[in-house]
Amino acid sequence: MDAESKYKCIVFDVDGTLTQTAPLIFESFNYVAEKYTGKTYTVPEIVSRFGPPEEMVISSLVGADKAKEAMDDYLRYYHRNHNKLARLFPSVKEMLNFLRERSLHLAIFTGKCRATTNITLEEFSILGYFDYIVTGNDVKSYKPSAEGLIKIINYFSLNPENLLMVGDSRADIEASRHAGVSVALALWDTFFVDDVLPDDVDCAFRSIEEFLGWLKEQINHN
Repeated sequence: MDAESKYKCIVFDVDGTLTQTAPLIFESFNYVAEKYTGKTYTVPEIVSRFGPPEEMVISSLVGADKAKEAMDDYLRYYHRNHNKLARLFPSVKEMLNFLRERSLHLAIFTGKCRATTNITLEEFSILGYFDYIVTGNDVKSYKPSAEGLIKIINYFSLNPENLLMVGDSRADIEASRHAGVSVALALWDTFFVDDVLPDDVDCAFRSIEEFLGWLKEQINHN
């Protein structure tokens, strides 16, 4: 990439941005909920708990005394059913290869825990693309806090304007704004589509192909 190019690091959210994992998350959550509490939850009820990593959500659901056992069950179910219920969005690997060829830094900033993040990235064979990964286990303050983005900025010794955050939620937008980082809104698969407005972001895209075309223009024109 040209030394004068604006973006030197592209930061991706995982769920709903690189991967379609919502059905897997919802089923894994309800598997544990039903086993340990005898009840299941609607999608809006589950989404309302998003923010902290899964360990904290599970603990609040089943109680601290059963939290480890329940989390182990969650991870087993998540891993066992991963490739049946989750998928990598088309063109993700093409996009990551393009960015790698231009020597950009690639990072992850997700609210997922480290274990489920690694399962998903490994199962889809994209873990090796990323130079630095910040999960919900790696921060004290969760999205919409900018702590994770600041860690990435410091890790690569960059300025905020050198980063582009790609995410699908209000929390991604707010974290980016707090960090002074540009944000691209992923609208190709989001449960937050009614909660986000393209006017709130620097750019918004309906498909990864559209986003990749824009990236190529940004990089080739700088």
